[in-house]
Amino acid sequence: MNAPVKIETTLKDWETDQEVRWCPGCGDYAILKAVQRTLPQIGADPANTVFISGIGCSSRFPYYMESYGFHTIHGRAPAVATGVKLANPDLDIWLVTGDGDGLSIGGNHLMHVLRRNVNMQIMLFNNEIYGLTKGQYSPTSREGTKSPSTPLGSYDHPARPAAFALGSGARFVARGFDVSKKLPEVLKAAHAHQGAAFIEIFQNCIVYNKDVFEDFAAPKGAEAQQLWLEHGEPMLFAGGTRGITLDRDKLCLEVVDVVDGDWQAAGVIVHDAANRSIAHMLVEMPFGPFPMALGVLYDDPRPTFETAVIEERAQASAGKEADLARLLGKGQTWTVSGTAQDPV
Repeated sequence: MNAPVKIETTLKDWETDQEVRWCPGCGDYAILKAVQRTLPQIGADPANTVFISGIGCSSRFPYYMESYGFHTIHGRAPAVATGVKLANPDLDIWLVTGDGDGLSIGGNHLMHVLRRNVNMQIMLFNNEIYGLTKGQYSPTSREGTKSPSTPLGSYDHPARPAAFALGSGARFVARGFDVSKKLPEVLKAAHAHQGAAFIEIFQNCIVYNKDVFEDFAAPKGAEAQQLWLEHGEPMLFAGGTRGITLDRDKLCLEVVDVVDGDWQAAGVIVHDAANRSIAHMLVEMPFGPFPMALGVLYDDPRPTFETAVIEERAQASAGKEADLARLLGKGQTWTVSGTAQDPV
């Protein structure tokens, strides 16, 4: 497989002439701009880039990117994206889905693209609600969420997208939020990963679930509740005054205070992105007692699905000539003659 050739573009090169049709104030606008800013920085080629989406507010994304794209059907974007990648492994695939599209009707498809490790970036916009179909509760809605489909409050236990991805065998799991200035860095890390890179992006639905992430994802004032993870760096938050340690007796994470910047004395652990066990603990941390873990939680590449398919095809065809007629005539064959009225 040839390495993609980096070219020079600007944000404007990735904008289309289509009117962006999301509700005013929707977090999707910020995510769109973050992606359009990121692609020039990684040298992406519009002629080699494909955005594939399912159904939902987020799935309008391909219309607004000056590249190739498919707006597919509900929940099936991972299946289409897998087919595109196998047909042309050189293409740079970005899959766009939402918490409803990806974790309800599309949950099985999303699971399989992750466990197969198909080389693509998967952006799951999580607003904890069905926005396009007018505010019903979604698989990620919190218990007690009141909506048209749960007027007395939801009693479902919410799915956790990052935990789902890890449990499905994903080799790259990250988190960000719509208005974060650090979101492009998360997208760059996902793109650099060879394999299925899963990014959960918390996104504000201004109409049906306004400010549900305000405690940690507000544009200003929520920094103390954000744990931005960097490989090889201590897990510090709240301006370095607090950190995360590992209770080795109970095998669980705990929050500790850091005095005078001495994080080592406080027992703060250093983030190892390849440590799957710690990644599971980070995605399961309850927000409130703990900060929200953001950035690259897990990154441990392995061979991709399409690489294995290409190798298998090469082995199967080695030393053979393409002969369709011979292939069709191989094995048991019959010659049929006569008519229905006069069969032979």
